[in-house]
Amino acid sequence: MQALHIHAGPKALAHIREHGLRPEHIGVIPAAAGGPKGLILGPLDRFIFGEWLTQSQQPVDLVGASIGAWRMSTACLDDPVAAFERLEHDYIHQHYEPLPGNKRVTAMQVSEAFGQSLQAFYGGRVDQALRHPRYRLHIVTSRGRHILHREHPVATPLGYAGAYLSNAVSRRALGGWLERVVFSAQGAALPFDAQDFRTRAVELTEGNFMPALQASCSIPFALKAVHDIPGAPAGAYWDGGITDYHLHLNWTAPTQGSERAIVLYPHFQQNVVPGWLDKALKWRHGATPFLDNTIVLAPNPEWVKTLPNGKLPDRKDFMTYDRDLQGRVKVWNAATRASQQLAEEFSHWLQNPSSSIVQPL
Repeated sequence: MQALHIHAGPKALAHIREHGLRPEHIGVIPAAAGGPKGLILGPLDRFIFGEWLTQSQQPVDLVGASIGAWRMSTACLDDPVAAFERLEHDYIHQHYEPLPGNKRVTAMQVSEAFGQSLQAFYGGRVDQALRHPRYRLHIVTSRGRHILHREHPVATPLGYAGAYLSNAVSRRALGGWLERVVFSAQGAALPFDAQDFRTRAVELTEGNFMPALQASCSIPFALKAVHDIPGAPAGAYWDGGITDYHLHLNWTAPTQGSERAIVLYPHFQQNVVPGWLDKALKWRHGATPFLDNTIVLAPNPEWVKTLPNGKLPDRKDFMTYDRDLQGRVKVWNAATRASQQLAEEFSHWLQNPSSSIVQPL
């Protein structure tokens, strides 16, 4: 069974018909939030960053939220293949035991352990991520406003309830509760038009790399917010997926002439959902002109059914397997091994990138 589906916006499809797809065509690579679902993209990441893009020389903007920020930061390290293999191993084997007297792991406990894991992973290598000769890293976070400005046991749940209701009325209304804050390395400009949502741009430096990355991965209530990141506006910062779940952004990569650049999006599904609070709002899941120049690489839903438990790894597996670490590790390892087929099929398609098998977004 075919594992990989390729979807393209109209301008990207026209590009494929005229030029095919070569590594020098790529200008932006987004990476979505989604927790364990991102594990399925490991083989694609290793192929794209370890083999394919190395055949070109142009600068590429890497934009990530949550696990996507972790993945894109890893792509900037020396020897990205080995780094991605370690990321996969470390993510799959993460495990937290409740403290004595507690039935559940606390958000503080998870945050402290996650911070230590980031330090172990990137310690001594932050400079590689920030100053890659070709890749310009952008880490997306969500900063609380007003009642969400500081994390609080009562105010924070009330604030997120208000954010949920406001977002249901209008995505722009969510900006009254949370704003998008993007930390960008090397003074790089944002590779998207940020007029769609309240946005701030901040320089990503050695002094704020760790807290910015941890904030981008800090799911509300599961982890603690990261407060007062150096160089950024004061306040509480949470998972970048809240404001930008799948980075459905108005990409500004040029679509004509010698500077034309494709947005290549390895993703775990076809739909590019704007914000985490939009997951249940199906009318916001369709493609828009923002994605006209985008190619999405996504697993075939029928192939996904052949994976263990008939689905992608997800956060529910932490509860399903609870303290059965080995059971979860076995299932997630099986899924990531199977996903090697995605990379193989993409590599094969690149040798003869026919537009006839590309589906519209």
